Amino acid sequence: MKYPFLVNQNPFSPHHFATLLQKCLKSKSLTPCKQIHALILTSGVDMNSLSLHSKLVGVYANCGCFTSAHSMFQITENLNVFAYNWMISALTFNGFFKEAINYFSLLQQSKNLVPNSYTFQFLLKCCVGLSDPNKGKEVHCATYKFGHHANSSVVNSLIEMYCKCDSLLYARQLFDKMSQPDIISWTNMISAYSNSGQLQESQSLFNKMILTGLEPNEFTWNALITGYARIGDCDGAFTTFSKMTKTGLIPDVVTWNTMISGFVQSQQTIKAMELFNQMLVAKVKPNPITITGILPAITSMGSVNSGREIHSQIFKINMHTNPFISSALIDMYSKCGCVKLARKVFDTTSSKNIASWNAMIGCYGKHGIIDSAIELFHKMEKEGVDPNQITLTCVLASCSHGGYVDKGLAIFMRVKESQKVKIRDEHYGCVVDMLCRSGKMEMAYDLMQELGVGMTDSMVGAFLNGCVVYDRGDLAKKMSEEVVKRPGGFVGLCNVYAGEGEWEKVERLREVMKVHGVKKEHGFSYLFDKM
Repeated sequence: MKYPFLVNQNPFSPHHFATLLQKCLKSKSLTPCKQIHALILTSGVDMNSLSLHSKLVGVYANCGCFTSAHSMFQITENLNVFAYNWMISALTFNGFFKEAINYFSLLQQSKNLVPNSYTFQFLLKCCVGLSDPNKGKEVHCATYKFGHHANSSVVNSLIEMYCKCDSLLYARQLFDKMSQPDIISWTNMISAYSNSGQLQESQSLFNKMILTGLEPNEFTWNALITGYARIGDCDGAFTTFSKMTKTGLIPDVVTWNTMISGFVQSQQTIKAMELFNQMLVAKVKPNPITITGILPAITSMGSVNSGREIHSQIFKINMHTNPFISSALIDMYSKCGCVKLARKVFDTTSSKNIASWNAMIGCYGKHGIIDSAIELFHKMEKEGVDPNQITLTCVLASCSHGGYVDKGLAIFMRVKESQKVKIRDEHYGCVVDMLCRSGKMEMAYDLMQELGVGMTDSMVGAFLNGCVVYDRGDLAKKMSEEVVKRPGGFVGLCNVYAGEGEWEKVERLREVMKVHGVKKEHGFSYLFDKM
């Protein structure tokens, strides 16, 4: 396929190639980039001219073709900081945070290059992705080393990094040292205090900002609205919402989403539904974030009729093909007890992702339709969709609750041997639970011994309950040394000894429990507790 901007460019010159690569950067088009690269190589143009090699690295990285970008990076001797910045930013954007940090290390080793302010802005986003404030502090120190510590954009990135890495104190110290914080600085701090539930401080900063003469933008207003909505303060949220509209700012879909998600998070589900309806009346078109935000409210209400109304809206705005929306709908119908409607959504979803399969398998498992859950799992594999950790948890939990031990064990062993899924504690927990529920206590014991220090409290609890139910006090006693290392194990072991009439051992264990400060939770009647 030929691209219009590759035609009629003879004679080729470094300037022409630089212009073409700039267009590729904007369009993120990989195919023309490769064609241009081939033309550069055959034309004999000097790659050092206008830093064509660095631009090629940037274009490949921006298109997500990191293999070509890295290859170009390695064979080029005179790269500029532009190439490093593109590698760091593209890798960060695609979630390869450690690799991005490695390129910064290479830049620091360079004799002729130094990072610029953009380098640090990209790096700090990488630290946010890693949720690593310590790495952020290292980058902060580097800003002093290279003289960018006073750059306003870098300082704002630092404040954002500290805020998002739960280091609010460091963020506030930087903010307070700024001679003239801009709207980005104020908004970052206001948002951070709102997110941490410190509404009083958030409102105080908002008022101080207005006194400096700065006008809040929609992001600043949204940060404040979010804070009130999340704590369920309807009056505060609506008052702020009203003030925003009076300034001439028209609430967009982001503002509405902020309000709706905040009320859902604070369990104000009826209010969230009212807001959604008001949003439609205001002729603001919902987006996928709106829908995935409001569906949990439907789920907690258990209102199938409301769910169908939302489903109807999804069709009207043509979002029913979105696999994430479909997955949320399946989950909603599942939790409302409508398995057939959930399956109908699943079957009519043309581009299913792993979340869609997980939601439907989980739906069957929750409702005890174990054969369908296993059948769907096998169908998923036949269609070439690899399971993830959630898939395996869903299907193993289904097998455990349905008593499908042999099928569950077969699935577990096959997935484990394929190494397609990293086996985690919850998977082993499902297997232990499965074995104990079905009375296969010897197998459960062997697995517990194999896990050793890797066994969790929930596994110990399931094993001891199985020992009580199936009268296998002998196995519980064999595990006693490991069991008493865990608070939950004391109670389970007491029950085993009590079941066998060994009251002296029960008393000794209770004395040990007192020494270790372990207390048995008192039972209560839910009905009378609520009266």
